[in-house]
Amino acid sequence: MATGGSKKAIVAALLANLGIAVAKFVGFLLTRASSMLAESVHSLADSGNQGLLLFGGSRSRREATPEHPFGYARDRYFWSFVVAVVLFALGSLFSLFEGVHKLAHPEPIRSALIAVIILVVGIVLESFSFRTAIVEANHVRHGQGWWEFIRHAKTPELPVVLLEDLGALVGLVLALIGVGLAVTTGDPAWDAYGTLAIGTLLGVIAIILAVEMKSLLIGEAASTRDLEQIRAAITGTPNVVDLIHVKTQHLGPEELLVAAKVRLDPSLSFNEVVTTIDLAERTVRETVPAATLMYIEPDIEAAPQPVSPSCGHAGRS
Repeated sequence: MATGGSKKAIVAALLANLGIAVAKFVGFLLTRASSMLAESVHSLADSGNQGLLLFGGSRSRREATPEHPFGYARDRYFWSFVVAVVLFALGSLFSLFEGVHKLAHPEPIRSALIAVIILVVGIVLESFSFRTAIVEANHVRHGQGWWEFIRHAKTPELPVVLLEDLGALVGLVLALIGVGLAVTTGDPAWDAYGTLAIGTLLGVIAIILAVEMKSLLIGEAASTRDLEQIRAAITGTPNVVDLIHVKTQHLGPEELLVAAKVRLDPSLSFNEVVTTIDLAERTVRETVPAATLMYIEPDIEAAPQPVSPSCGHAGRS
């Protein structure tokens, strides 16, 4: 399930976008401004996206099955990827189409004051949603910059909501500028330009989300911080001589698969080997709680193989 902070940010964004979508569509019916229509579709797509994020969080809680022995945690990554596709298809492509259509068939804006009021109210509501996402993200950023957080976060919901809310805020400002210029200049083409700018913005955000969610979906390693802690926990275990290699992969935001091969003291008995492996696994889980699945393979230092004179002679000939 999505963490408490992620869920709070999703619900805040969902409530804001549902209200804004209705207001924007009513505004479009009254003003016939294409940027208002583009923004209403944008908010409607965002509302559906938040629903998909909540659905993915619910699906990820299913118990593991023989067909899916590692569980369904990656459902959160899959539905976050779908969000990027929906944002591109419904938000970006529709806005670009509407902008081109309005350039070819311009219509004067009616009741511009209503459009401005709705857009300003939308900016206030989106700012509340964006602030909620920022506050929740600050709890888990651990000093990372915003771009670094979006690039490397293992929890998909917060980066998705952050980028959606940022896109919604900038989109509202673009719509406000487009409507304002169309009214003050008397040229409805400005409204179409605003719509095209919104479509371009949403396309860029959708592509960024798709790239990041695809990376999580096909499997990312643990963060550098977690990997260092895992290495330290294993090498610090008594009777572990060396860590030969360790590989990690996130099955979900809070589920990490760890596979390692360790060199043990060759004098250990079988029972001592088992005890050492169990202790290493317990230490890793205490250090990195997300390491829910772990496979550690023991090894011993191999004795050097002597080279016979005949073999050496044959090698030189």
